[in-house]
Amino acid sequence: MFNLITEINWIAVILAALTSSILGGLWFTVFFGRLYAEALGKEYTPKEKPAPIFIVGPFVCGFVSTVASAILIYALKIESVSNALIFGSIVGIGYLASTTVNTAINPNIPRPLFYGLISGSYFFLSSLIVAVIICLIR
Repeated sequence: MFNLITEINWIAVILAALTSSILGGLWFTVFFGRLYAEALGKEYTPKEKPAPIFIVGPFVCGFVSTVASAILIYALKIESVSNALIFGSIVGIGYLASTTVNTAINPNIPRPLFYGLISGSYFFLSSLIVAVIICLIR
């Protein structure tokens, strides 16, 4: 396990985490901000400045999952883009999107499946991007 951590290209991990974070920022504001607010049962307020935790928190969580993906990509010896896309799909749907939908299914989310569709599709796409970046900049 320790050998894998020392073999990982940390520049690729940081680039992948930053890319995922930027995509998330755009996804939940510019691309789907209105729909995301609707899924949460809130009024859409695009000019509202988010608290720092809503910027730093997702980046830290994304960085942790990017490191986990990098460890698995190296452990599984994934070296082609096609295999990276398969890996990203499995992680994106099997863990990230399904967990997002599961988390949304509670009384505090007024439209859980709609929320799951918006958030889950971001996590799926992000997982694909992370896997490809880590594979290409190995």
